[in-house]
Amino acid sequence: MPDASPPSERITLPITGMTCASCAGRVERALRRVPGVAEAQVNLAGETAEVRGTAELRALSEAVGQAGYGLGIEERDLGIGGMTCASCAGRVERALKAVPGVLEASVNLATERVHLRLLTGLDEAALAAAVARAGYRVTTAGTTAAEAEGGRGPWRDRAELALAFLLAAPFLAGMLGMALGRHWMPPGWLQLALAAPLQFGLGWRFYRAGWRALRAGTGNMDLLVALGTSAAFGLSVVLLARGEAHLYFEASAIIIAFVLLGRFLEGRARRATGAAIAALLALRPRTARRLDAAGREEEVPAATLRVGDRVVIRPGERIPADGLVEEGASGVDESALTGESRAVEKHPGDTAATGTVALDGRLVVRATAVGGETRLARVAALVQAAQASRAPVQKLVDRVSAVFVPVVLGVAALTLLGWLLAGAGLPAAILHAVAVLVIACPCALGLATPAAIMAGTGAAARAGILIRDAEALERAGHITLVAFDKTGTLTEGRPHLAALHTAPGMTRAEVLAAAARLQAGSEHPLARAVLAEAEAEGSGGGMVAEAFRALPGRGVEGVVDGRRLRLGSPRLLAESGAAPGPLEGAAATEAGKGASLSWLIEVGSIEAGPPRVFALFAFADTPRAGAAEAVRALREQGVAVAMLSGDGAAAAQAVARQLGLREVAAEVLPEQKAARIAAWRKEGRRVAMVGDGVNDAAALATADLGIAMGSGTDAAIAAAHVTLLRPDPALVPATLAVTRATLARIRQNLAWAFGFNALGIPLAALGLLSPALAGAAMAFSSVAVLSNALLLSRWRPGR
Repeated sequence: MPDASPPSERITLPITGMTCASCAGRVERALRRVPGVAEAQVNLAGETAEVRGTAELRALSEAVGQAGYGLGIEERDLGIGGMTCASCAGRVERALKAVPGVLEASVNLATERVHLRLLTGLDEAALAAAVARAGYRVTTAGTTAAEAEGGRGPWRDRAELALAFLLAAPFLAGMLGMALGRHWMPPGWLQLALAAPLQFGLGWRFYRAGWRALRAGTGNMDLLVALGTSAAFGLSVVLLARGEAHLYFEASAIIIAFVLLGRFLEGRARRATGAAIAALLALRPRTARRLDAAGREEEVPAATLRVGDRVVIRPGERIPADGLVEEGASGVDESALTGESRAVEKHPGDTAATGTVALDGRLVVRATAVGGETRLARVAALVQAAQASRAPVQKLVDRVSAVFVPVVLGVAALTLLGWLLAGAGLPAAILHAVAVLVIACPCALGLATPAAIMAGTGAAARAGILIRDAEALERAGHITLVAFDKTGTLTEGRPHLAALHTAPGMTRAEVLAAAARLQAGSEHPLARAVLAEAEAEGSGGGMVAEAFRALPGRGVEGVVDGRRLRLGSPRLLAESGAAPGPLEGAAATEAGKGASLSWLIEVGSIEAGPPRVFALFAFADTPRAGAAEAVRALREQGVAVAMLSGDGAAAAQAVARQLGLREVAAEVLPEQKAARIAAWRKEGRRVAMVGDGVNDAAALATADLGIAMGSGTDAAIAAAHVTLLRPDPALVPATLAVTRATLARIRQNLAWAFGFNALGIPLAALGLLSPALAGAAMAFSSVAVLSNALLLSRWRPGR
């Protein structure tokens, strides 16, 4: 658990796992032993512990854990209003981490939200008070900072921006006239009349935000703008009062106008980078046609649907809940959810997903998941979590942002002093210091990484690629080897029985019936193939084998009619001590065709004879469409490709030849897949594992990057860093492409943000930039970062 600040004199800890008074006593004793704890009292009924003292929360958590219990921890998101730069984000984080009970706080400047890990039940009022003390405010979920600021919306922002440039227009004309050798600047008192509403009306937000920062003992971009424009405005007022003709009102007026323009464009770009989630949530229909007990249709709000309800979907309508098709048939457009451009035919027994569109037929669907439990809601939650996550490179930005404003203030003070010592005079010295203050842009630093992550993960989601978090994105961008599981990943995962060879004395019907009894109830693809063949030939439907047990990665074992039988891989054949005998030639032939082999072996019977082979099953599975192209695309990206398979070497090599694969590991058990990946990593290779089954979960977790096919099991998806919403191998090179493009944007944005400040501040200090030009450059620096990030929105697979 991460470090947190020491709690206040008294803190309430939610405790999980207590069932009796002995539990409560054990927790109390564990807490009292923690250094710094003055008193600890456990309430079993309330499942809480009251602790008084100065011990750190981390130490308390460890003590509870060592006693065999846990702390109740939840995750929560809050909207934050008033942030304008990376310094603001850092200050909000520090304020929230200081609240007793907060374990982690991660602010995303681009989304204006903070993600918290905290003790269950922590009062939100304490969080809001901490944010307020830092100079900011907690906003309603889904509300932007602009809307929270006095109810402002985009329309008011546009009106204020238009007014700002209307007031600044005479100054812009005057500056243009100066460049042309003409005197177009308005008279002094008119300049004051135009600049004052800009400075103290439209620019009042900078004073307010800057004052909040000062009260919190820090600084932000608003403080820099307020100080710089006030200096230029104040100097001009003094010179006007003295009757001097050369004034500098244009500096303060144009700075404010351009900063407001930058904020406006920045807000539009932020909304655009978050459009992926809005587009996903917009797929949910607001109403549904529910069938009542009598079979009559009634239109109801989709939010009122419950699991088990039957709903009707007419052609052209969106499906309002996840469910199973009970009646009808229709092509369904799933492109908005999975990125699949072709319609998917749905018939009774097929699954249907919320937000997809029935195209040409009427469907009746029984709801199996509604509201936040639907696949659409889970996808939106995953995208939102990824966009709110923080990339490792952001730590450098945080360190720079923490000292940025104080350093800029110091440079501005040195600039003022230096020009005065050089004999430039007070007006010139002030103007050069103002230019330093207003060109400094911590905004671009704060937006460089999160804006690119939001745009990149949003573009990936539209293509059917879900990236779990920013760390997964960074890992994906450095992959050098992609290892595919064979069955269900490179192949369709729907094998059929291609051939059945029986040993002398055994009939096809007899071995099919025995195999079917061994496989009864199994969901393994090969088991389904055996059961389907047995049912088709009338050999199925028998009793389940007795004393059944699974042999992980090898096959199954059970007793059928007094005989102990095994059905499984060539490895199981060797383990059983049986020889292929007369079926050896057939095995070699089938393996050469790329078939997966299973042996039916008798390992014990009433007669207690030696192990012997009853039959050889050969299964064929078709490579997925596009698998060979995906392998080729990965190679073109400079990525090596390998295949892991539990099949025999001959069968695995046959599939590898079809797909153009050179590196193959055959006859590997699930735990050996993880070991093989670990070995690759020890060689210095950065490995991505692509799989879809329970057997792949360990390998997915071991790899640098785990990629789960969306058609796969929950275990595989839970262990993966990336989930593909449709079983298309082409999405694997697409994943690496979009992550590399996103990382490139992050690097470009950071280079721009650091380079802009590193170049602009010295130029301003040397007097090579006017305050007005410096303000315009600062305003557009963050817009440039956001615009660069938004280019990712155009990304499509294969482009």
